[in-house]
Amino acid sequence: MTLRMSRRGAFKLTALTMTGVLLSGCGLSSGGSVPLAVASGTIQRVPELEGVTITVGSKAFTEQLVLGYIAEFALSAAGANVRDLSSIVGSSTARHALKSDQIDILWDYTGTSWISYNGNTDPIPNAQAQFEAVRKLDLERNGIAWTAIDYHVDNTYAFAVNQDAARRLGVQKLSDIPRIVAEHPEDASFCVDTEFANRNDGLPGVEKEYGFTADKSKVKTLTEGSIYQATASGTCTFGEVFTTDGRIQALNLKLLADDHQFFPRYNIGITTRAELLKRYPQITSVFEPVSAKLTNEELVKLNAQVDVDGRDPADVARDWMVRQGLVKLPGGQAAR
Repeated sequence: MTLRMSRRGAFKLTALTMTGVLLSGCGLSSGGSVPLAVASGTIQRVPELEGVTITVGSKAFTEQLVLGYIAEFALSAAGANVRDLSSIVGSSTARHALKSDQIDILWDYTGTSWISYNGNTDPIPNAQAQFEAVRKLDLERNGIAWTAIDYHVDNTYAFAVNQDAARRLGVQKLSDIPRIVAEHPEDASFCVDTEFANRNDGLPGVEKEYGFTADKSKVKTLTEGSIYQATASGTCTFGEVFTTDGRIQALNLKLLADDHQFFPRYNIGITTRAELLKRYPQITSVFEPVSAKLTNEELVKLNAQVDVDGRDPADVARDWMVRQGLVKLPGGQAAR
């Protein structure tokens, strides 16, 4: 998604590599300070976490930035010494940062772990069964623990079209795409980001599942944020989107039904190294009240405040937590 530079420069485009450590220092000492202060609300201070340095990472798109700051404020309210390492470019890079002790906390998605990190090709449609399978596999194979899973949020992939294309081409669902490719090749254009273009649960998998082959000359690779406007303006017919993105509603895009249920469930949860969670099991209790408040509808609103209204994701995250009573503002300030 397109990232705006905030007034605090919070959007650090951190380029980690899969094979090297580019951060100064290592482990819990990496990262910058949390951008905003909070006081305890319903998330109370936890004696076992007082003064413990924990580095929170996030991937480099809006929802992840908002979630990352929510995690930082939650841990700060609990008394931890939180370090900010947000906006890591690429899912695999963020995961590597977690495994290699460069970050300690990362909100992640069950479908991403199942397909992209662990190499499975068949998703598990049931959300709880998908989570249990991911939790077991990640723990045994990678030493990664999942906690505070949220079944209320499923930010899965989807394709969207603008309303004109929906009416003109009669597309309602993904199984309509082969007809468009065959009968209207001039309209069979796709806008996707680089990661989706190559993921097993991205365009290659959609082509295989739904039985079509996109003309590569009509597949445009754009930044995630550019795809929404390109789809709305008709630059491409089919745009890859996230179902919790606020720009879908703002731009009046139509989501196409995944009638074969190809895309995995992408429920969010806190991931950390198993040894760290064993040392500090209180991390789970810090995030459980956050997960209880998050829903798809809430995330759509939060994402829209950043991508549509132009607000800073740290402000959006903190104000939401204050409204939910999870944290308070220092000095009794009011949230916007």
